[in-house]
Amino acid sequence: MKNPASVSRRGFLARTGMVLAGTAVNLNGLADALDEPIIDIHQHTDYMGRTHDQLIAHQRAMGVTTTILLPAGTPAFGMSTHKGESNGLQAKCSGNETCYNLARQHPTEFLFGANEVPDLPDATLEIEKYLKRGAPLIGESKFGVKCDSPEMQRIYELAQSYRVPVLMHWQYGMYNHDFARFHTMLEKYPKVNFIGHAQTWWANIDKGHQDQTVLYPKTSVTPGGLTDRLLSDYPNVYADMSAGSGLNALLRDEEHTRGFLERHQNKILYGSDCLDTAGHGPTCQGSQTIAAIRRLSPSKSIERKILYENSKKLFRL
Repeated sequence: MKNPASVSRRGFLARTGMVLAGTAVNLNGLADALDEPIIDIHQHTDYMGRTHDQLIAHQRAMGVTTTILLPAGTPAFGMSTHKGESNGLQAKCSGNETCYNLARQHPTEFLFGANEVPDLPDATLEIEKYLKRGAPLIGESKFGVKCDSPEMQRIYELAQSYRVPVLMHWQYGMYNHDFARFHTMLEKYPKVNFIGHAQTWWANIDKGHQDQTVLYPKTSVTPGGLTDRLLSDYPNVYADMSAGSGLNALLRDEEHTRGFLERHQNKILYGSDCLDTAGHGPTCQGSQTIAAIRRLSPSKSIERKILYENSKKLFRL
């Protein structure tokens, strides 16, 4: 796979031409990208109706040089998709082939993940089809199943065979049930790297977090929550900083955040999961997360790890 830094240099003339032609690309984001590449591990195609052109402009405006597109699974109507309510990752996102095709059209900027509804009969065959094409991860796994179910374990075994991480959306009562038992899977599959994401994952950085129905806690944080311990105790656990839940975790207790980023500096990955179209300004959660990481990282080296180096290493880019 291509090095994102070299990708950025090769893309410079093309991007500059687009700016001169009037494409809405934030110039500061472009300049930053040339000097300091950013890998975004969490974006979606057709997110709530956003067009491909809008997605491309959004990523460039944020200064992102490499984006991993996370597909939805096949539309299905069983319990794992809440009888169809969760199709399209509950956000109208498109599936494997769309992500694959967009990445092929823009190979210097996009990579594609592999995903499928885990309890469909051919789930692992569908995922493996895109792993064979070069997908560097499985996910986003956002389905109403137990994290240690036989269906999910078949996916973990596939991830182990292909040496790719699994990105999991943890949301109490909705997706990837039984977070408290997740450690058993980490122990059973020590060669699989798991990436945690979403509300329940980030709420549980706090040792004092008891009410799991509270998905966006605003209180100060006591270190030692379940997520904090998983990151500390298991070498095969990583954290995806994306979405409103990740940004909330950064901002709710900034003193705690500085220590958390230092403590887990080799485990935290930047992702946006942002459905904005501008790529900057008050509606763009993805760019706000980048700004928060830059402001709250205890050192420049830690900032660069989170925004680029950790993902480059994990995904072997």
